[in-house]
Amino acid sequence: MIRVAGNRGGFYPDSCAEVEEMIAEFNEMLVDTLQEPTLLSKRPRAIIVPHAGYIYSGFTANIAHRMLGNREPKRVIVIGPSHHVYFRGISGSMLERYETPCGYLPIDRAYLETLSVQHPILFVPEAHQKEHSTETQMPFVKHYLPHAKVIELIYGADTEYGIVASLIDEVLRDPANAVVISSDLSHFYTQKEAQKLDKVCLSGVVQKDIEILDHGCEACGIIGIKAMIEVARKQEFQVKLLDYRTSADVSDDRERVVGYMSAAFYPEVIYNVG
Repeated sequence: MIRVAGNRGGFYPDSCAEVEEMIAEFNEMLVDTLQEPTLLSKRPRAIIVPHAGYIYSGFTANIAHRMLGNREPKRVIVIGPSHHVYFRGISGSMLERYETPCGYLPIDRAYLETLSVQHPILFVPEAHQKEHSTETQMPFVKHYLPHAKVIELIYGADTEYGIVASLIDEVLRDPANAVVISSDLSHFYTQKEAQKLDKVCLSGVVQKDIEILDHGCEACGIIGIKAMIEVARKQEFQVKLLDYRTSADVSDDRERVVGYMSAAFYPEVIYNVG
């Protein structure tokens, strides 16, 4: 009844000490790069984060997870796309514990079963075995929210974003919940091409405009992003772009890059992000 961490030693370190060391390094980098120091005191209800290897996208993801920790939610719902198994709909991990290098996170199966009464949630076991879009978030959750319960939701490629949005909308009506939307941006274009495509994604998120995303955004988790934008509009959340970069910032390979961003959603007006 354990969701085994199938990507330990791959997308992120195998040992707790190494994970903690990387997070500490990301936070040290923040001191030198953050232009708005007060940002880290904010308390978002939801975040969008990337899911590549930590050496490439960990800094970008860490900013958002650190801020989410300020809210101290009781439950974190992590939502990401399926990369390995084809199915249509949403699959929830109906297990008891989620393994991370720093220990287990309890899975709130009872809450997941409650959600399943009103929403078409499946359980596709093979989809959860090695899905990195969701798994890469769990060490951050364990670090910043060690006492939280988690729910892992994976959606198939042909899933309608409205179905995901309906679920997120209900989840975020409960102030004890927080949502993590997992998505990378464009894949394997040149740096210049990637930045052009990714700018569409960033604009769509910041302006909370789903139609913008349909004109060039190639995010692998675009279903989750669209769903989150729909909920942000409905619940009148404000959004703040936290970080954007590409794999070239680490690898120096500008011929085949992957784009990464993080963003945070708030229930109150705190920024002018027009």
